[in-house]
Amino acid sequence: MLLQHFFVPKIAHSSYLLAGAQTCAIIDPRRDIDVYVDAAKSLDMKITHILETHLHADFISGHLDLAEKTGATICAPKSADCRFEHVDLAEGDTFEIEDMALRVFETPGHTPEHISYVVTDTSRGEEPVGVFCGDTLFVGDVGRPDLFPGKAKELASSL
Repeated sequence: MLLQHFFVPKIAHSSYLLAGAQTCAIIDPRRDIDVYVDAAKSLDMKITHILETHLHADFISGHLDLAEKTGATICAPKSADCRFEHVDLAEGDTFEIEDMALRVFETPGHTPEHISYVVTDTSRGEEPVGVFCGDTLFVGDVGRPDLFPGKAKELASSL
């Protein structure tokens, strides 16, 4: 398993490339998709999955452009009721990317439809090695629950 972090300082946006030996997923891609295409190419990887943790309010996601350019499958929260081609994911769903097992947890709070991806590197063991929580958890803090007018208390309680 290989992990590469991408960060946009002015909006404090993190995205990731999660790779096996030949294929990879991009998690929460930013609008400038060339950075991911170039990274995958330099690793001799094919981008097969685009994993969205939530519908982003603070930046424009590049998931549609990246899917069009690479043929990758977009995965998004089922509760988001997305109107673009994607695979719906909800609590308890699991899937594999090479030797990585991903399990979906519904983690509303930052947004109502939020999901997190818990990753297990099955080539190393049965215990999870990480989680992609897309602005829900930070070291010593949690994501903002005030992005939806009138729902801050409800979303904060969900956190």
